[in-house]
Amino acid sequence: MTSSLSTLCAALLLCAGAAAAAPTLVRDVRVFDGERVHERRSVLFDGGVIVDADYRGAAPKDARVVDGLGRTLLPGLIDAHTHAYRFHELPVLFGVTTQVDMFSDIPTMTATKAAMRAGGNSARADLFSAGTLVTAPGGVGTQFGLAIPTLARAGDAQAFVDARIAEGSDFIKIVLVGARAHTLDLATAKAVIDAAHRRGKLAVVHVNTEQDARAVLEAGADGLTHLFTGTDIDAAGLARLAASRGAFVIPTFTVLESETGVHTDDLLADPAFAGLLDQDMQGLLKARYGAAPRPQRLAAPKALTAALHRAGVAVLAGTDAGNAGTQHGVSMHRELAALVEAGLSPQQALAAATSAPAKAFRLGLRGRIDKGYKADLLLVQGNPAVDIRATRRIVEVWKDGESATPLRDQQRQLVAQRAAAAANALALPPDGRISQFSGAGLASPFGAGWMPSTDSFTGGKSTVTLAPQAALPDGQVPLAVHATVAPGLPYAWAGIAFMPGAQPMQAANLSAATLLRFRVRGDGKQYQVIAMSQGVQAPRTSRFTAGAEWTEVTVPFSELKGLDPAAVTMLGFNAGPQAGEYRFEIADVRLLAQ
Repeated sequence: MTSSLSTLCAALLLCAGAAAAAPTLVRDVRVFDGERVHERRSVLFDGGVIVDADYRGAAPKDARVVDGLGRTLLPGLIDAHTHAYRFHELPVLFGVTTQVDMFSDIPTMTATKAAMRAGGNSARADLFSAGTLVTAPGGVGTQFGLAIPTLARAGDAQAFVDARIAEGSDFIKIVLVGARAHTLDLATAKAVIDAAHRRGKLAVVHVNTEQDARAVLEAGADGLTHLFTGTDIDAAGLARLAASRGAFVIPTFTVLESETGVHTDDLLADPAFAGLLDQDMQGLLKARYGAAPRPQRLAAPKALTAALHRAGVAVLAGTDAGNAGTQHGVSMHRELAALVEAGLSPQQALAAATSAPAKAFRLGLRGRIDKGYKADLLLVQGNPAVDIRATRRIVEVWKDGESATPLRDQQRQLVAQRAAAAANALALPPDGRISQFSGAGLASPFGAGWMPSTDSFTGGKSTVTLAPQAALPDGQVPLAVHATVAPGLPYAWAGIAFMPGAQPMQAANLSAATLLRFRVRGDGKQYQVIAMSQGVQAPRTSRFTAGAEWTEVTVPFSELKGLDPAAVTMLGFNAGPQAGEYRFEIADVRLLAQ
């Protein structure tokens, strides 16, 4: 999309979104307009549009007047890298009024765009989306249980890009991760970049190495959607290359910190933030991909971010929200602080979350406080252009000119109600035993119980059969699990799962237990205990071997890093991901306090 066309689309959006709310005048406030700070101004907005960014007259009749003394008014924040599958209510509550989505489902994208056109999206962040990313068969993006089209040949690149545009994609997002077995090659990635440019679309690329970053920039990529962890890097050289190509970069420190197991900035220590996030929402934010802290691995992205900024490359604030260690809206406040820690000034970090992504992604009349721009605004106490953490002291948010205060109040009440309902841990059986296998079936003392589990819902072909066996001397009935793990998926599995909630994948509070214990024997192969908790998409795992003789296996919950025992959705015992035939027997499964 050309810049002029995107501006026209934004203007049409503003006309369609004119709200019925009364005019609002924020008086005598410090203004960060997206680039510069103005120490004392008054800003008038009406009908979802900024009428005057330096208003000097009396308050219009019927206008709501907001005191701005000691406060700063900012454009609504733009998260330049999200995955907008869930928690659509959250971004606006934390001042994020626009999300640039790098991969989500087409129905969500379509519905949000329709609401934006109709002027009915004031309760949610606006969405500009890549729709379905461009990945290889079996590559990154295919592991989430969502059937998506994939690209196998460079010759099909134009047709693939055209199909994404027909679905509504605003830009094209490519995955190139050379260290993996299933990835696009450089020639195919370049063909996609060229195909996007022929249609006037931006092409941005996910990479995980310096080598791949150089390769895609030389191939014409408009931007990098991530940086990557490491200790050594030619930061100056890569920055010069990005600058020469006019590319932008989204470091996504929030998710890089998750990958490295780093957790130095506890957003949930702020009661105003924690009160807006229920257990499910907090679970994702607390989780980490890295099991042990490796802060030294952040040296490369920090050095590169500083070098990029010095070279004049547009650095954008994006969180990769939707992944472990992140959460929509709230994580932007960590990302801003991380950019400052990497060498940007607070004012430059604010630009990275407002005017810079609006310009880079051609989003039109947003990301600035100026006449005619969208009245997506964030009012905070203090001066974030000096102290970046002042963005966390939210006074009020406006989306399409409408105050989000009622939404914030409603969310706090809902979170408090959910917390009260989940306060009590589930009472476990006196002996902790959750397996009650017999010839009559697979019973359990609580929850939805035991059931077969396979990769079929992700398109896999793995199968499993379950058969109770003759009782052991102590009376326990073992269950034989015969799994056939089929090839074709990088994350194939088959096995058995215990669902502790009243419905499958409904959370249960198992905090009365600290460990899982069971007995097993089998074919000598390795298997995995799989544990999932609410809000965390990636399962936590622990390996065990099923030898020829009965063995007792103990898995402390503390070993399953990131698992929330108060919100467990599933415990599984799985074969895979290697294809083949598997057989093991399991008995006497217990949840114990020690």
